[in-house]
Amino acid sequence: MIAMIGIDTSKKKLDYSLVRHGELVPDFQKTVPNDPIGHAQILRDTPPDIAWVIEPTGRYSLNVVTFAKAAGKTVLLAPPRNAKAYLNSLQSRAKTDKIDSKGLAMFGLSRPLEKYEPKEEPVDKADQLLSARKCLSGTVSRLTLQQQQLPHARAIIQTTISTVKLQMKELDKQIDKLVADTPKLEAATRIKAVPGIGKVTAAAVASRLAGKSFSHPDKFIAYIGLDLRVRDSGQLKGRRRITHEGDAELRRLFFLCAQSTLRCKESPFKAQYERERAKGLSSTAATCAVARKMARLCWSLHRHGTKYDPARVGKQKMTPPLEEKTNQTSL
Repeated sequence: MIAMIGIDTSKKKLDYSLVRHGELVPDFQKTVPNDPIGHAQILRDTPPDIAWVIEPTGRYSLNVVTFAKAAGKTVLLAPPRNAKAYLNSLQSRAKTDKIDSKGLAMFGLSRPLEKYEPKEEPVDKADQLLSARKCLSGTVSRLTLQQQQLPHARAIIQTTISTVKLQMKELDKQIDKLVADTPKLEAATRIKAVPGIGKVTAAAVASRLAGKSFSHPDKFIAYIGLDLRVRDSGQLKGRRRITHEGDAELRRLFFLCAQSTLRCKESPFKAQYERERAKGLSSTAATCAVARKMARLCWSLHRHGTKYDPARVGKQKMTPPLEEKTNQTSL
């Protein structure tokens, strides 16, 4: 593209800059309110065939993306971690919303980016319910620890824990009903048949797979940050580590599921774990390999609409070729 408009989003305002390819000085930089009037102003200022680049900031960016989608405007997604590193490389002495909008435009011109596709309503609702459940679960964990440290407040803390657990059960019912009533989330029923994956994790995985439409399992692995980073130079062969990029919560869930499936009596993933350990990988690294395998399996169940078959798990290649030469993979 010959030019790009970068938009820095916040709760009350939008800062945007038009930058042309090869130019360091923007054609213009403006600020408008983050409301329909401001969105329309950006659209009027946008030349034909010029895309917008936006870093996802939850509800703040979703409104302008939804507006652009309805207006037929192309919006590109700037991955937060990569965009942050790029912006830091441009300017280390100052950080303002206008500077960030200019940097986002330059970031979009420097590499190909995927389109920013808003979530469909059922998928968005599932993600909100799952996010709320995660918060409640964290609250229970924190209160349980405080209960041990605050014996004089133990009674009221225990009452609060019981109340929050009841709310979690209510959320679980809503999630189950949403999964049952939403065709795009029907894969959750088949995913939770995999040993070690519960219904809440199955719903989270099905929601991500339905919302992102990954064309290849490697893209899903990269999205959750379980892919390997290679750092070799000359004769130096560095250790392979997972990238830790993308969806941290889904990465955490898959790792916990991998630990859980290794405790199951009839899990076909145990053989995978033992093979990885025999190669010299640590327990954590071998568990990461199992988590990758489980993620690939979930992608396949969603993509092809098949049912879980433990016999097929044992027949498939369990690790990517890169890992065959790896001595250590760090979480």
